[in-house]
Amino acid sequence: MEQLKHECGVAMIRLLKPLEYYERKYGSWAYGFNKLYLMMEKQHNRGQEGAGLATVRLHSKPGTEYMFRERAEGKDAITHIFSRIDPSMTGELYMGHLRYSTTGRSGLKFVHPFLRRNNWRAKNLCLCGNFNMTNIDEVFRLLTAQGQSPRLYGDSYITLELMGHRLDREVERLFCEAREMGLEGTDLTRHIDDHVEMGNVLRTTMQHFDGGYVMCGLTGSGEMFAMRDPWGIRPAFYYRDDEVVVVASERPVIQTCFGVEAEHVRELQPGGALIVRRNGAVVLEQILAEGEFSACSFERIYFSRGSDRDIYQERKRLGEQVAEPVLKAIGGDVAHTVFSYIPNTAEVAFYGLTDGFRRRHHEVRTEKVVWKDIKLRTFITEGTERNDLAAHVYDISYGSLTPLEDNLVIIDDSIVRGTTLRESIFKILDRLRPRKIVMVSSSPQIRYPDYYGIDMSRLEELCAFRAAISLIRDRGMHQLIADVYRACKEDNAENHVRRIYEPFAPEEISRRIVEMLRPEGMQTPVELVFQSIEGLHRACPRHPGDWYFTGRYPTPGGIRKVNQAFVDYIERETKSIV
Repeated sequence: MEQLKHECGVAMIRLLKPLEYYERKYGSWAYGFNKLYLMMEKQHNRGQEGAGLATVRLHSKPGTEYMFRERAEGKDAITHIFSRIDPSMTGELYMGHLRYSTTGRSGLKFVHPFLRRNNWRAKNLCLCGNFNMTNIDEVFRLLTAQGQSPRLYGDSYITLELMGHRLDREVERLFCEAREMGLEGTDLTRHIDDHVEMGNVLRTTMQHFDGGYVMCGLTGSGEMFAMRDPWGIRPAFYYRDDEVVVVASERPVIQTCFGVEAEHVRELQPGGALIVRRNGAVVLEQILAEGEFSACSFERIYFSRGSDRDIYQERKRLGEQVAEPVLKAIGGDVAHTVFSYIPNTAEVAFYGLTDGFRRRHHEVRTEKVVWKDIKLRTFITEGTERNDLAAHVYDISYGSLTPLEDNLVIIDDSIVRGTTLRESIFKILDRLRPRKIVMVSSSPQIRYPDYYGIDMSRLEELCAFRAAISLIRDRGMHQLIADVYRACKEDNAENHVRRIYEPFAPEEISRRIVEMLRPEGMQTPVELVFQSIEGLHRACPRHPGDWYFTGRYPTPGGIRKVNQAFVDYIERETKSIV
């Protein structure tokens, strides 16, 4: 319901045969571009603020370009970058990126891929990724201590500069090796190009980072790589046959674009890298030791495409598992209850919810009660008028239930900030005059920010956190807030913010959320039903990363960030009071 920005989507292709092969077999010089375009469009859900692509041609003569890049901003960025391609840009290596910013930074210079140029082919590096690093301050200090002076302060540029520095060292190692072998001139250069070990570069670079990431890159000499973080937080999938090697953020993208079954698409292992050498040899290399496996559960609930075979079933199970608490919320009166969902991402969970009722031998009444209209442009900047326009992003099906007689159950995938509920959903549902509204979330209460690539960084933006703070203050437990503030300032060994929630049962927080989000003048009683943590893990057993809900961050950087977020919140609150 409330759009969350996610960084980002990646797509890579390595053509393993001569370019003439694809033109002869598929009838177009643009085979690689066409496949890259499809892969990017199929992942458009992962980034609509910007897009970029890069290509590398292996057999260019000196004095001609061999590494190309195009970038654009805006929701039509994919169309813009592909409108600029021509036959001179074809190559054997292709990389695409879709961007959502989680830092608030905008401008073309922040759009991936990032490019580091050099007259030595092997020292050219093009980088993109789906990542957010939690310790960028430390890595920045490392770079400056080495004498470097990055032009921008951001994890993308700093990663590029650190990896570029390590790539330079790898090339220099090979240069010395070639000289010892008596090689000179183009023979020396050919030795370097043919023997770059990207595993060396990745090991000496990525050991310094804390965060969730899939890091992808191309070099001018023809190396291609994709590496996943040691905790498996961010997803990456790959496929290979005798024509191509491809990488994407989501499995069904590869299945659809290359016509393959799910069993043939592999998941990149945590801490592992897929490396395709200049000669086309494919290597799977363990770069960093695996950490505690923490694949992101929110990918399954919200971000990844529901067309994935496993995600579809997981989302149905998420819906089915809230059937029992929903039955309790409507007092067992299924005959006088209409079931519906918030479009579009909650539709699969809705099928699971209604299946859950049918398995309990209940006949259910389903209607499409809520409609999502085209995105309204709020040209008016004044607050009241702008909020009024924003409230009309959704509309309702009038006459879809019997007023004052039927309950209305509405399921959504998550409730994060609660703004859309307060400003739009509750207001329009109240017009139907149901006897009771049961608002269902197929995910548990989101209590903590994410620091691994999803745009929710301030604690006070989360309605569950605001509800807990409100309960603490109502009950005169101000010392708890002071104690947590002091602990967060003094110690980052554990997440002290978890103590804010300890005094309250989830149902207490849910009731306070309703009180906070209920619009003035609303007549209909409202109850919130959230997924349980246990239900989440039953539905998504292979994706245990649940820090949004439990505060169990898999890396030290996540713990440090959430403690600092609480300190920042208290200090902002104190400043506003003063």
